[in-house]
Amino acid sequence: MSKDNQSNHSSQDLATFAKKKGFIYPSSEIYGGLAGFYDYGHLGTMLKHNFQNVWRKFFLDLNQNFYEIETANIMHKNVFKASGHLENFADPIVHCAKLAKNKNCDWSARADHLLEEHTKQRAEDLTSEQLTTAIKKADLKCPECNSELQDVETMNMMFPVNLGVGSKGSGYLRPETAQSPYVNFKAQYELQRKKLPMGLALIGRAYRNEISPRNLTIRLREFTQAELQIFFNPNLIEEHEDFESIKDVKIQTLLLEDRKTNKIVQRSASELVTKHNLPKFYIYHLVKIQEFYLNHLKIPKTHIRFYQLNDKEKAFYNKFHFDIEADLNTHGWTEIGGLHYRTDHDLSGHQKVSKTKMEIFDEQSKQKFIPHVLELSFGVDRNVYTLLDLNYQKDQKENKDARGNDVLNLPKSVTPFTAAVLPLVKNKQPITNKAKEVLKLLKDNNVKTFYDEVSSIGRRYARADEAGIKYAITIDFDTLALDEDSDPKLKDTVTVRDRNTSEQTRVKITDLIKEIS
Repeated sequence: MSKDNQSNHSSQDLATFAKKKGFIYPSSEIYGGLAGFYDYGHLGTMLKHNFQNVWRKFFLDLNQNFYEIETANIMHKNVFKASGHLENFADPIVHCAKLAKNKNCDWSARADHLLEEHTKQRAEDLTSEQLTTAIKKADLKCPECNSELQDVETMNMMFPVNLGVGSKGSGYLRPETAQSPYVNFKAQYELQRKKLPMGLALIGRAYRNEISPRNLTIRLREFTQAELQIFFNPNLIEEHEDFESIKDVKIQTLLLEDRKTNKIVQRSASELVTKHNLPKFYIYHLVKIQEFYLNHLKIPKTHIRFYQLNDKEKAFYNKFHFDIEADLNTHGWTEIGGLHYRTDHDLSGHQKVSKTKMEIFDEQSKQKFIPHVLELSFGVDRNVYTLLDLNYQKDQKENKDARGNDVLNLPKSVTPFTAAVLPLVKNKQPITNKAKEVLKLLKDNNVKTFYDEVSSIGRRYARADEAGIKYAITIDFDTLALDEDSDPKLKDTVTVRDRNTSEQTRVKITDLIKEIS
């Protein structure tokens, strides 16, 4: 995709398109909506599921000892005592000064985001006191009523849940999916024959009481994460059995030393190990994450980078932390995932609180240790937003050479439908029958296919473009040699129109599967 095709829409354009076509729209909208909650329509649900399936296949195939589990969304409160969420899971919040005086403005926002919007610089490593000072120095006021702002404070973001009759029990909606594999580690380690490394993948919901949810599905209160928690022997972090196969791969990095120029530097996997003291086990998975985005989601290399966090920005338990960032048309560089080396922080915490022993004896190395964790974390909703944002091409009405409709240039791996079957005319029995034969052929060969016989053929092409359908297959009079002047060579052929180029070619029905695969 070209930069020109990507840069012609605003965030509001994308939100309008996503709602109009049935991708994403506000939840409970008939009651005015609820901030931070969105529903996926028919096309959005297929797109989201396709992303999850591509993610699932790619990352679970990295090792024969990686498996997916499915767990409860509500968890015991002691889970979050052990993980530190009860004490530390808080965000900085700033209120309008009128709120404290019981006046008529209840505006509030996340303080670091407010400051970042004004200064265009990251502020996530600042303390509440530093944020208060910076906000006052920038002379920021309440955007609703232009009043002064209160000092920054913190707010725990977890949702408590009362369980049972009379609220005798309590739990929490999990604020991240990661804790679920950690509390399952002991059981799964036994079930998987005590082999390391062991990967537990989970695609599921998490819940955070975000202070200022915004930007469609970029910041939500209920969201989906796809994570792979890899439990491994910490003494082997400097090795990976397949490192030689990726040692020369160039990675799109922005290290701490690159921040002055803010330019991406392509560094080989080997260079990151030898010159920047990053372990092979970590860098191998960094390469694989890049491969996932470039080769499977077809994100342009210039739109993906790995941003290294400093000690103040990363969680205290993360020894190494790179954010996966995408350069969005609508919001610039945006975090869509991360690679975190969490050491033994989580399992040690659960061992202490639960009194369940997490230490193992590794038969292969003849060592006792608490396994360390490498976390591959992806925000599913943010990744779906990224796919929509980078592939949406708004109709350029002012351009006489434009095709005259919106286009969604999704890669075949995730598009809701790969092909649309379109009989040239409606209610023409031979053509309709043949179209349904072609539809069955495609579906029998596992091609995601949509059937449309309503409106003009041009309008149906436009609908297919807007839904991200890669190929529009038209069955016409030549397919059946229904006209006297039909070319006999065209009998049993169809027209295949490519979404990206609008080019049309005649293809024999017997070659159709091969052609579009």
